[in-house]
Amino acid sequence: MINARTLAIVACGILGLSRGIEGQSFSHYRNFALGSDVASVAALASVNPAEAKTIHQRPAVLQDLQWRPSRWVAGSTASSVDPVEQILFSFYNDQLFRVVVDYGHERTQGMTDADMIEGISSIYGATLPRSTRVDGRAASQLETESGSSVARWGDSDHRVVLYHSSSYGATYRLIVTDARLDDLARKAEAQAGRLDDQEAPAREIARQKTERDDARVAAAKAREANKGVFRP
Repeated sequence: MINARTLAIVACGILGLSRGIEGQSFSHYRNFALGSDVASVAALASVNPAEAKTIHQRPAVLQDLQWRPSRWVAGSTASSVDPVEQILFSFYNDQLFRVVVDYGHERTQGMTDADMIEGISSIYGATLPRSTRVDGRAASQLETESGSSVARWGDSDHRVVLYHSSSYGATYRLIVTDARLDDLARKAEAQAGRLDDQEAPAREIARQKTERDDARVAAAKAREANKGVFRP
């Protein structure tokens, strides 16, 4: 009988649907390629591209698209052994720069860090040494919230990092990132925050004016309706 470790490793092998003998490219997760546009990713995931959520519109367009794989094997009533619970695709100016993969607790229950590393290494090759510094950047909020870094793969252009969190039971997350686009996205997000802060007073004034205008219009309509039928 297949044990949990073997099952999960086989499921992780689904990562390599399009890989060759040399292994999965660091620029891919399964058939999803970093740098792809929203329409292409949505088509592969069989979701409506209109479901992409716009996070910021300036100075760059930042969007997120969420996907939950089917819990059933296509064309049958058999339950899927896919360990993926959900995937979040993030785009910078219509270019996929980050893939966040959350593995389901039930599909990885009982597995150790070593088991997960073994399964993912069968796709991306040997891990980088723990002492290796991929870059000098500070961890993002997403990375901090993902838990502790278990292992990493990648090169100068791409990062593949496995995280383990025990906040809500033992869970694993894999983040695949295009380093250049991620850097641009982080700068754009920071600038968007500054612009939001600068524009906040003007937006509040505009909101209050809109409320006053709406109240006047409503009052005028009510006056017209009530005056015509009023009888002292």
